[in-house]
Amino acid sequence: MNRDQKKDLVSSLNHQLGGSSLVVVTHYNGMTVAEMSALRVQMRAAGASFKVTKNRLTRLALAGTKYTGLASMFTGPTAIACSKDPVAAARVCVKYAKGNEKLVILGGGLGDRMLDTTGIKALAELPSLDELRGKLIGMIGTPATRIAGILQAPAGQLARVVGAYANKQNDAVDETAGEAA
Repeated sequence: MNRDQKKDLVSSLNHQLGGSSLVVVTHYNGMTVAEMSALRVQMRAAGASFKVTKNRLTRLALAGTKYTGLASMFTGPTAIACSKDPVAAARVCVKYAKGNEKLVILGGGLGDRMLDTTGIKALAELPSLDELRGKLIGMIGTPATRIAGILQAPAGQLARVVGAYANKQNDAVDETAGEAA
């Protein structure tokens, strides 16, 4: 790789890191090509990316981003998972690491906060941004349907009372008519 290619790689990695809300740093020692491909497919499906990095170039790319504190993690066979969703990359990494012990989560960064392994695992358990939006919309919509039901209930009850009273009057009229005959 020549100097210009390295500059382009550092620039594109810097741009990718700058646009990510979450970065997860992992070691992938011993993973096969098939395992890496399967992990990348899962990442893409979740809206995240997984990339094997050159440590020295990645440390250069971290400069000027909110993830400069991660530089010390880049030793050995390192890969990064990035996502704009603050949960997606963590969720896929943690799930995959449970089934494949060759993927080791070292830590990561969420915005300007640095996270250790337990922080990444805790983040993975949170619902995604889309799930939270769905719950919020459901919570907003639910009271409206309850209010509509409550407002309709008294009218329905009133109609049943009037109907019962009318039936009682009709029964009373029928009884008096039957006695008169």
